[in-house]
Amino acid sequence: MVFYKACINKRVDMKRILFTIFTLLLAATSFAKEIPLVSNIYARENISLNGKWNYVVDPLENGYYGYRLEVLKNGFFKNRKAQNPQELVEYNLDTSPIMDIPSDWNTKDDQLFFYEGTVWFKKDFEVSKEAGKKYVLYFGAANYDTKVYVNGTKVGEHIGGYTPFNFDVTDEITNGNNFVVVKVDNKRHKDNVPTVNMDWWNYGGITREVMLSVLPETYLEDYFIQLPKGVTNLITGWVKLNNPLAGQTITIDIPELKIKQKLLTDTDGKAVFEIKSKPVLWTPENPKLYDVALHSENENISDKIGFRTIETKEKQILLNGQHIFLRGISIHEEAPFYQGRAWSKEHAVTLLSWAKEMGCNYVRLAHYPHNENMVREAERLGLMVWSEIPVYWTISFDREETYQNAQNQLRDMIYRDKNRAAVIIWSIANETPHGDARDKFLSRLSSFARQQDNTRLISMAMEVTEAPNNINKLDDNMNEFVDVVSFNQYLGWYRGTNESCKDMKWEVPYNKPVIISEFGGDALQGMHGPKTQRWTEEYQEELYIQNLEMLDKIEGLSGLSPWILVDFRSPRRQLPGIQDFYNRKGVISNWGIKKKAFFVMQDFYNKKKEEYKTK
Repeated sequence: MVFYKACINKRVDMKRILFTIFTLLLAATSFAKEIPLVSNIYARENISLNGKWNYVVDPLENGYYGYRLEVLKNGFFKNRKAQNPQELVEYNLDTSPIMDIPSDWNTKDDQLFFYEGTVWFKKDFEVSKEAGKKYVLYFGAANYDTKVYVNGTKVGEHIGGYTPFNFDVTDEITNGNNFVVVKVDNKRHKDNVPTVNMDWWNYGGITREVMLSVLPETYLEDYFIQLPKGVTNLITGWVKLNNPLAGQTITIDIPELKIKQKLLTDTDGKAVFEIKSKPVLWTPENPKLYDVALHSENENISDKIGFRTIETKEKQILLNGQHIFLRGISIHEEAPFYQGRAWSKEHAVTLLSWAKEMGCNYVRLAHYPHNENMVREAERLGLMVWSEIPVYWTISFDREETYQNAQNQLRDMIYRDKNRAAVIIWSIANETPHGDARDKFLSRLSSFARQQDNTRLISMAMEVTEAPNNINKLDDNMNEFVDVVSFNQYLGWYRGTNESCKDMKWEVPYNKPVIISEFGGDALQGMHGPKTQRWTEEYQEELYIQNLEMLDKIEGLSGLSPWILVDFRSPRRQLPGIQDFYNRKGVISNWGIKKKAFFVMQDFYNKKKEEYKTK
């Protein structure tokens, strides 16, 4: 109103002002075509865009900014070609080098091993465009700041390196030849999530699968089909169309349970249901999955869904009402054997099979949401999952933009995997410094996670770094916002010695289950010596022996996820001849060779498995 009166007093043409505002808003949103994620993308009709892509390294971002740092109208995204010998075009995406996608540029191009900045990618593809179809361009992930163009038109952008995103490109796609150009920038910034300082490799590129999904105009956008918390004889949930159409028929079909129920959508295009049934419950010993089909008036999709409950009772974790111990290991999304960003089903099977061989029934997928293949294969193999967002170390907790970024990543993680029975814990942070801003930031994330999904547990990796008089006491205000108290500790490596473990006591003053989310130490596979010599397999082996004996005495201990399954690349780890830019805390080497500590954990977990059979 104040603005309006000021304009009247100055005889400003309000129609012209409103028209200008509308024009600016239209310009700002003309490329904002990111739409809600298409759930279960693999069940749709897809055109794979994996494979050979051209790429151009652009450290000065000449393809995006002019020399005055204005955004170009005809940048690399236009994929221009010189029309005559006199025309100046200083790039050619068609003749640029080739890279396999999905991948990371750090391990695909030796010159880009340490590179952080912008790389442009281009892919040509053909489409037989059909009338009445919607075309959605889907990315499993790209790290970190991604701008996407189809046939020279910007269709959207996405922030965050580990969550999927998709754009409606129906209007931009043509019948016949098309091209997509993607600008990916993985520069680290203080206010990003994660921030500038982290202990894993900042792999750049289009790191997960890309596909063009062909959908009906009205399609099954999303659904949630699970057991309510603590209930094992009632399947509940909802199904949602992408359009707010009432009176649309959707059928849920679970043949093995003799379920076939028709639903009608409300004015939001959503249908809610409750179905009495008593499914065989998913467990690590019997990871039962049911074939579930959803039929709308325009589409049929299928999924495999397991049913289980996960709760806590005082200091116990209950799976399907039974007291369990989480025999776990932490895992980075690092490809086995050849190194680089993992993304495929084959990568997932290799990593998870090693965890199973060690005796695990649980994996902590750190420190960010892993690819969908990893979560689905864990579910198929009978491994419970801790899934985490990269709120890691010293995030800008006082900035609202940083919070919104973290919340968006949490939303997308939960959105994609909410139907996966294997996922039992949503983790909201790792090793964050105490303080009022941090407590407010994380408590908001905890509340948001519960709003999105109240059927799972909430946790975060806290830390213990001091022990006055050999008493380790966990003291963290976030205890009231989590269901499971989890913390990292590195006795024998970053503080004290392996012998110190014998004298240490632990106090966790909360009536909640306890998970040791990290412990461990480095060893170069093949390096041997006395058990008091750092970097040897014997030192790491002794560290595990002493830590397990110490930690097993903690009241309410409900699980472990030692750090870490496999050695992984990290620019923080520079010691020549030993680290060589690898964090060597893996119980398996980067070449897949098991260290002595692997067998210590295997023996411990076999004993735990027998112990809990009798409980």
